[in-house]
Amino acid sequence: MFSVLRRLAEGIAAALLAVIFVAFILQIVLRYVFNWPVGWTAELSLMAWLWLVLWGASFVLRDSEEIRLDFVLASFGTRARVVLEAMGAVCLIVLFALSLPAAYDYVSFMKVEKSSYLKIRIDVLYSIYLVFSVAVIARQLWRLARLLREFRSPPPRLPS
Repeated sequence: MFSVLRRLAEGIAAALLAVIFVAFILQIVLRYVFNWPVGWTAELSLMAWLWLVLWGASFVLRDSEEIRLDFVLASFGTRARVVLEAMGAVCLIVLFALSLPAAYDYVSFMKVEKSSYLKIRIDVLYSIYLVFSVAVIARQLWRLARLLREFRSPPPRLPS
């Protein structure tokens, strides 16, 4: 089941990338071949890019694929690294959880605005940020649980 959902998330990300590519090519053709500059293609590309980045970070990107500056953590032992990573996860959980009500209020408030060309409600466009925030909280809770299991397990014995 999890692999099916993952493939679906990857398919949506690929579709968003295809939308960006087609809109970009269409914008070039309309502007330089037909001398007919249009704005909706740029707007569509921007919207698809926003959704692609936040959707991908929420559902496609694996923890091992995230960019981290872990050169500081590398200098600590296994148990200290686990504690520091758990502290980082807790910080992210708290920060995103605290910001979620304000983000929801802002997204809800933006229902009065529409995009310039495509007339898409801005709250629909920005709703992906709420999905992203909840996904970050869920992923960090999962990561914290894994780290706590790792911390509780006995440290590996060195061969004597």
